[in-house]
Amino acid sequence: MSLVERIKQVIPRQGGGPVDADRLAGRVDSLHRFVQAAEGHVPEDQLVTARTVIDRAGERLALSRAHTVVALAGATGSGKSSLFNAISKFQLSRVGVRRPTTGAAHACVWGPQGAGPLLDWLGVPPSRRFTRESALDGEDEAGLRGLVLLDLPDFDSIEAQHRIEVDRLLRLVDLVVWVLDPQKYADRVVHERYLAQFQRHRDVTVVVLNQADRLTRTDSERIVADLHRLLDADGLGGVPAFATSAKGRPGLDALRVTLERAVAERQASLRRLAGDVDDAVDALEPVVALDTRGADRISRGAVDRLSGALSAAAGVPIVADATERTYRHRATGVLGWPVARWIRRLRPDPLRRLHLSTVQLEAPAATSLPESTAAQKAAVGLASREVAEEASAGLPEPWPAAITAASRSRVDDVPDALDVAVASADLGMERKPFWWQLVGALQWLGAAAALAGLVWLAVRAVFAFLGLPNLDGPQVGRLPLATALLGGGLLFGLLLAVVIRPVVGIAARRARARAERRLRATIADVATTHIVTPIRDVLRSYDDAREALSAARD
Repeated sequence: MSLVERIKQVIPRQGGGPVDADRLAGRVDSLHRFVQAAEGHVPEDQLVTARTVIDRAGERLALSRAHTVVALAGATGSGKSSLFNAISKFQLSRVGVRRPTTGAAHACVWGPQGAGPLLDWLGVPPSRRFTRESALDGEDEAGLRGLVLLDLPDFDSIEAQHRIEVDRLLRLVDLVVWVLDPQKYADRVVHERYLAQFQRHRDVTVVVLNQADRLTRTDSERIVADLHRLLDADGLGGVPAFATSAKGRPGLDALRVTLERAVAERQASLRRLAGDVDDAVDALEPVVALDTRGADRISRGAVDRLSGALSAAAGVPIVADATERTYRHRATGVLGWPVARWIRRLRPDPLRRLHLSTVQLEAPAATSLPESTAAQKAAVGLASREVAEEASAGLPEPWPAAITAASRSRVDDVPDALDVAVASADLGMERKPFWWQLVGALQWLGAAAALAGLVWLAVRAVFAFLGLPNLDGPQVGRLPLATALLGGGLLFGLLLAVVIRPVVGIAARRARARAERRLRATIADVATTHIVTPIRDVLRSYDDAREALSAARD
């Protein structure tokens, strides 16, 4: 068995099963749907990671899939530049032991076709791009075709710009090879600030103990074992970790096998992006719970109480009372004694006094209802909070705050909406009942009989005053017909008015109830439109976000 084959058996294969590109694209799309649903409800700082992952994934998936980007990352003096030069077999990257070294990454590409846009996206300057295309013919470099190897700046550089560049590229590359040296392999900076942050990217993480040629075999094995212990503490148990050296034993065979395997599988970029999505999903898990009742979270009772509070604030009881009095007023104008009707017309119509017309207008005029009292306004606020609290019960932050904000989002429009709703409501007072016409005709009939008797009696009185012959008329028993007509007409009108009064009262109360019912239905629409619907919109966004994040999970 060759040395390379033995190395392949020793170095574990990373990543488990292959990552399906279509499935990964679907997860990214689900994460995008989450951001769309949560936007405006979840603070932007909680969505930044997800937005970054969505943009990065879309850009990386659109770039070359034939290339695998591997970064050599390490501290000053770790020998990563020496490894870079040894693998590329050129003196491409400056080897330095003093700080700061260059702040720009070097790139070596095995097979340059299609790598240009990828390197542009990585931000590697053209002057620091090198290729191995011309050297492939005479050397055994075919196993690395498709590799883009980066030598990053030192992550412990005293130059802040260098560290920023390292952090930027570490978020973009497909696979990271952490180059540690025997003196600083246990440095807290590299473990706490970097390695421990790559738990979700264990499938695209490799750790090498470089400069092992300076150690005895026993010391090298002991340090590698201790390095495994530290990686376990970092949450990176099982990550490949082995000794390497650009000079002498143990050489670059183990690292080269790792690189060739990553290039051959073409899974590093997908695994890296899958890990990014996992990170984003984990960060967003607290934002959504596992279950929800959606819009059903708002009970009918809470909405009814809100509508009731708004009805009181809108003056519905006042309008209902005015409707009852208007019914009586208008009924008397039709059913009462004709002379009394004329007197009744001198009294104002209660609804018109409130600027409420029974004729529906396209643009209702403002009413003259009194302004809501402080107690009524407080009742509306309390009922609104009750609806918001009921809808947000059990939801994780920041959704309760979003629901509360939604319940208040249109509160400034509510007074005008209530006034328009009351002014435009159909109170059912436009049509006159048929029985009004019948009773009114009977009243006119009695009035006509009384008037005929009165005229007849007046004529007789004039004749008697002038000494003319007496005009005898028909008799009704002992009473002259004229007297009977006058008295009978008056008595008939009085009795009819007495009989019809309780009927008018019942009908007036029914008109009040009908008007109140219609007004409350109109006010309920205002409550739904201005308070309940914005809350339900947030709840639907919550449901959409929860479902989208569930789909984004692997």
